[in-house]
Amino acid sequence: MLEVEERPDIRRASLISEIYSEGNQQSFPTIGKEKIKGFAAVAEEAENGVGICGLLLTGISWLVVIVTLPFSLCVCFKVVQEYERAVIFRLGRLLQGGSRGPGIFFVLPCIESYQKVDLRTITLGVPPQEVLTKDSVTVSVDAVVYYRVSNATVSVANVENAHHSTRLLAQTTLRNILGTKNLHEILSDRESISASMQAALDEATEPWGIKVERVEIKDVRLPVQLQRAMAAEAEAAREARAKVIAAEGEQKASRALRDASNVMAGSSSALQLRYLQTLNTISAEKNSTILFLNELLNFARGTRDIARIPNYICRQHCNFLDT
Repeated sequence: MLEVEERPDIRRASLISEIYSEGNQQSFPTIGKEKIKGFAAVAEEAENGVGICGLLLTGISWLVVIVTLPFSLCVCFKVVQEYERAVIFRLGRLLQGGSRGPGIFFVLPCIESYQKVDLRTITLGVPPQEVLTKDSVTVSVDAVVYYRVSNATVSVANVENAHHSTRLLAQTTLRNILGTKNLHEILSDRESISASMQAALDEATEPWGIKVERVEIKDVRLPVQLQRAMAAEAEAAREARAKVIAAEGEQKASRALRDASNVMAGSSSALQLRYLQTLNTISAEKNSTILFLNELLNFARGTRDIARIPNYICRQHCNFLDT
C-alpha cells in the first residue's frame, strides 16, 4: 500500500480554512509543538469576530495614517481629562482592555470611534412624587440622589442612557418605598428611608455601571387640611402639657406651704412675724390701706420685731383703731 506524502501547500490551505471556521475560539491548530506565527494577526481578528473585511479595513486605515504623516497625528491622537474615560469601538465592537484614559490615546481614523464618559459625582433631583402612604394619606415627596459612573465600558454597552434610566428608576423606587410607610414614619424616619432607597438603587444600577453614593429626602408636603388638623393637634398637646406643668407647680407650692404652716403652727410668734412680713409686702404697693387690730399692735409693741414695720406705713397708709 503506497503512502501519499502530504503536500505543504495543501496542509496550509486546510489550516487557514480551519482558523476562519472557528470564529471566536481562542485555541488554534498547531503543527507539532509550535504555533503558526504567520497567521497571528488573522487569528487575533478572527477571535474578535472582525473577519477578513475588518482586517482589510484596518490595514487600509494604517496605510492612510502612514501616508498622511504627520498630519494624520492630529486626527489619531485624542486626550481625555483626569475625570473622564474613553470607550473605543472598532467597527462597532468594543476593544479589548476596557476604557482608555486619563491622558492621551490613539484612534484609527474611519474604523474606530470613541465615547467619553464622565466619572464625577452627579446630583440628580427627583421631581415631587404623589405618594399614597400605608395609612391612606396622600403626600408629595421629592428627593436628591448622588451617583457616579463606576464602570465606563459597562455604562456605555449595557444601557442606552444611564443617566435617564437612573432618574426614572429613582422616581419609581421612591414611590414604592414610601408606599409601604405610614405618615409618621415618613416624617420621623427619613434617614432609614434614605438608606433603603440607596440600597435598592445601588443594587438595581450595578449592571449599568452606576454607583449610588447617597440619597436624601428633600421635602415632604402635606395637604392643607391635614396641615391644619396637625397644627390643631399640636396646639392641643402644648396646652395639655402647659396645664400639667402648672398643676405640678401648684402641687409643689402647696406642699411647701403645708410644710411651712406645720412649722409655724408650733410657734405663735413665728406666725405673727409672718403676718407682719406680709403686711410689709402689701404696703409696698401704692394706694394701700391697712387696718391693724388692737391685739396685733399690742403684740408688736412687746416684741423687738416692731422695728421691721416701716414708719411710712403708720403715717400714710395705716389707720389705727383703739390707739
